[in-house]
Amino acid sequence: MSDEIFPFAHLDSPTGASLALHTREASAPVRGIVHINHGLAERAGRYGKFADFLSSRGYHVAAHDHRGHGRTTAKDGGERRFADVDGWDKLITDVAVVEGELRNRWPGLPLVVFGHSMGSVIAFNHVMRAHGSLAGAAIWNGNMALGGLKSVMRFVLWCEALIGGDLTPSNTLDKLTFKAWNKRFPEGRTDADWLSSDTDEVDAYVADELCGWPSSVSLWRDFLDGVEAAEKMRNLKDVPRDFPFHLIGGSLDPATNKGQAVQTLADRLGKAGFTDVSCKILEGFRHETINETGREKPLNDFADWLDRVTANASA
Repeated sequence: MSDEIFPFAHLDSPTGASLALHTREASAPVRGIVHINHGLAERAGRYGKFADFLSSRGYHVAAHDHRGHGRTTAKDGGERRFADVDGWDKLITDVAVVEGELRNRWPGLPLVVFGHSMGSVIAFNHVMRAHGSLAGAAIWNGNMALGGLKSVMRFVLWCEALIGGDLTPSNTLDKLTFKAWNKRFPEGRTDADWLSSDTDEVDAYVADELCGWPSSVSLWRDFLDGVEAAEKMRNLKDVPRDFPFHLIGGSLDPATNKGQAVQTLADRLGKAGFTDVSCKILEGFRHETINETGREKPLNDFADWLDRVTANASA
């Protein structure tokens, strides 16, 4: 059903990937473009309702399945991994390729990059490279404050690779993240209750055969490379200090330490001199803001922010 409301076609990337690119054109007077980057172990087709909402507010919307996810394929990779080598770099290059396609399709419009969870780390890394062509960045529900925990995670991955190789699922990290996060919620209804209190949305995720799988050692390693890059503020040294950031977290989100990781990022940006940083930790929200009960207000607030930054970019 999600693909029916958010159709896709394949886009070839020079990295060797055939990217499943979902698009929705604006259904109101056009203001700009929003490029969505999805999270770990899910896919872009899940963002159809979000795309329809943004479309109704005047935005062309696009979202592609990242390498190892959904219906994207790659010559140098496979399911549940980014690539055989240089996975993170190729992943971020694919993002730029998609945005090049969007600008060719809808020229002259301001473009905002949006990322949820893993996608927020991708979007943040993309800002480091492509800030000059962006009107702003929405960084939602992401944890870029792992610090020393990254070393522990890398050691776990090293041990698992010794036993099963880089392509084996990292069952240990799956237990320490997704499964551990779910145990913090009393329902015990599904393995994904931590995502949202909206049971219909959780059930749709659980029923989706392209979601909820344990990531490979290879994918986790590449992802940690992206987190490490995002945690180094010197990588933002060339980004103008008035570049707009929109940060969202949930007070009940275990993936971001109840939103503390999101607030930490906002504080880091403020200390680095960024002057246009919007940050809200939504009370009672779990991990997926766009699928959470009560999402209407934060979505409308986000659209209002989009209106402002795209108008400024067009001025």
